[in-house]
Amino acid sequence: MTAPSPAEAADPSAPNEPAAKPTPRRTFGPAAATALVMGNIIGGGIFALPAAVAPYGTVSLLAFVVLSVAAVLLALLFGKLARRSPVTGGLYVYPRDAFGPFAGFLSAWSYWTMCWVSIAALAVAVVGYVDVLIPLHGNHALEAGVALAALWLPAAANFAGTRWVGAVQVVSTILKFVPLLLVSTIGLFFVDADNFGPFNASGESTPGALAAAAALLLYSFLGVESAAVSAGEVENPERTVGRASVLGTLGSALVYLLGTVAVFGLVPHDKLVKSGAPFADAVNAVTGGSWGGTAIALVAVASITGCLNGWILMAAQMPYAAARDGLFPAPFAKVGKGGVPGFGVWAVTVLGTLLIALNYTAGPDTTFRVLVLITTFTGCVPYLLSAAAQLYWLAQGTRELVRPAGLARDLIVAALSFAFSFWLIAGAGYAAVYQGVLFLFAGIPVYVWLQGRKREPAGETSALSV
Repeated sequence: MTAPSPAEAADPSAPNEPAAKPTPRRTFGPAAATALVMGNIIGGGIFALPAAVAPYGTVSLLAFVVLSVAAVLLALLFGKLARRSPVTGGLYVYPRDAFGPFAGFLSAWSYWTMCWVSIAALAVAVVGYVDVLIPLHGNHALEAGVALAALWLPAAANFAGTRWVGAVQVVSTILKFVPLLLVSTIGLFFVDADNFGPFNASGESTPGALAAAAALLLYSFLGVESAAVSAGEVENPERTVGRASVLGTLGSALVYLLGTVAVFGLVPHDKLVKSGAPFADAVNAVTGGSWGGTAIALVAVASITGCLNGWILMAAQMPYAAARDGLFPAPFAKVGKGGVPGFGVWAVTVLGTLLIALNYTAGPDTTFRVLVLITTFTGCVPYLLSAAAQLYWLAQGTRELVRPAGLARDLIVAALSFAFSFWLIAGAGYAAVYQGVLFLFAGIPVYVWLQGRKREPAGETSALSV
């Protein structure tokens, strides 16, 4: 390895050797990249989670503030890491370059698991708002059909190519952001303080309730890494990924905080706990009728469908990058005419379909919460490994040539990102961590098989043949 240049040494996280050559196809400009981040963050979360966290009380609002800070730190972290490795597969590439192929595989497997579990949960979240538009009367067959349609329609857009994905993200982000922002601001003028309920309604300690609510709410911030994962398709990724990540996260956090305060203040606490469409109930409280709830239900369906559009692409991109290195089955590395890894899209859509079928067999009210908590664990594992990779590269910097201010800033961002991820895993609870670990360890036989099937160099003899 050659010695780093003074410019590289001044920034200890800068690359000494590029991890991989960026792919030449760049279809996401700054606007589309920012829309991808916002579109993936603002999906089912803001529409479904206020009711899910209502049992914890208004401590959930404090959890949203803490998570907003954590999400911005993660956006800064991924922007810095993308400058080092501006290639598709970000959260897989960073641990691989720092710690070797097994760490890269675990990160890719965990993130891929999070994606298809999250996709299933998002599709289930559509059902509550479709029920506002077209009453489903609790018919599980109809509800499952709606969820499957919400899953397969955006999958079809992905098969059309990344340009279509980017266009859908821009349009769907505008459609949902503008009315949500209007509702979040206008709704604040109708807030009734009596509706908020107790600060801590969980019966647990305040720190415990805060951690538990934050673990659920992390689901609403998954997607902050979207531009980094798809860096190979982003124009000028060294600059665009960081800016798109931060701007998309800040815009989403603003909508989340205002929207959640409005929902908590407009819908009585006892009703919010049981609500299947909390934002529609909040709008109905403002308008005094049902037409407002119908309008917001339409926005919710468009929002979640747009979010699924982006997440399906993300779920295909991560294993694509790993498969190119021989760390995922080879079919995941195949790219169709539209620039989308077609097998990866098929895989996550089929797995999501199976989860949806299981969901409506066990009962959607309980399974949605379980799926959300599993995504918290499986999503935080790549965050932890990426933050650890940044700390590793910072520790490798040449001390005499490092800029103290830049080193201190990058260390704080990486260390806090690691600490937040660890805290969120703990807050997910024993059951979610247990199930998440089972999903994670299920990938080890796949890694063993792939490594064992690699051809031996010429002239070497297997130990078994001696």
